[in-house]
Amino acid sequence: MPSPLENIGQAVRTARKGMGLTQPELAAAAGVGLRFLVELERGKPTVRLDRLLAVLNALGLELQVAPRGRSQSGHAR
Repeated sequence: MPSPLENIGQAVRTARKGMGLTQPELAAAAGVGLRFLVELERGKPTVRLDRLLAVLNALGLELQVAPRGRSQSGHAR
């Protein structure tokens, strides 16, 4: 089972490719280093939250926090 950061990394990669952006283009748009973006997409277990949020913002994505064991609709899984 992928870790939460692996899931986020995959979502970032999918959104980036869907927008037709290269890693260097997204890194520049988000104001983060290329190395950070590469590590984020690989699911590095430690990332800086401010940089993660900058990448998500550049992609038009947001981070949501929800109770464990609940789907986005609020129902138990």
